[in-house]
Amino acid sequence: MRAYFGRRYLLSASHRLHTPALTTEQNRAAYGKCNNEHGHGHNYFVEVLVGGAVDAETGMVVDMVALDNKVQKQVLDRFDHTNLNLDPLFADRVPTTENFCKAIFELLHDVLPAGDLEHVRVEETENNFFECSARG
Repeated sequence: MRAYFGRRYLLSASHRLHTPALTTEQNRAAYGKCNNEHGHGHNYFVEVLVGGAVDAETGMVVDMVALDNKVQKQVLDRFDHTNLNLDPLFADRVPTTENFCKAIFELLHDVLPAGDLEHVRVEETENNFFECSARG
C-alpha cells in the first residue's frame, strides 16, 4: 500500500513576466499588469507531496525534518526574498508560476530523503495555483 505525506512552505519572491521573443505590445497583451517593468511580488505557498511505502520501523513515508531540510536548502534558501528573473534557472524561460512550479519539482525530484515526489503545488494568489506531477 502506498501512503502520502504533504507539507506546505511559504516564500516571498518577485518576478516580471516578459520575453524578448515578443514585442513590447505583445508582452503587454500576453502578460498584462504582470509585465510591469518594475516587476511585482507574491507570497507563494509551496506544497510538496511525497508518496511511498510506510517504513516499518518509523511508521512514516518520509521524515518531516529531513524533508524540511531538503526543501529549505533546495528551494527556500534559493528563492525566498529574491527576484526570480535573476535566477539562472530563468535565464532562458519566463518566470511564470507554471515554470516556477516546474523548477521546484525539478530541484526536489532526485534529492528527497525517502519516498517519491508525487507533486509540487504552488499557490500564487488565493485564486491561482499551479501543479506539477510525476505522472506527466
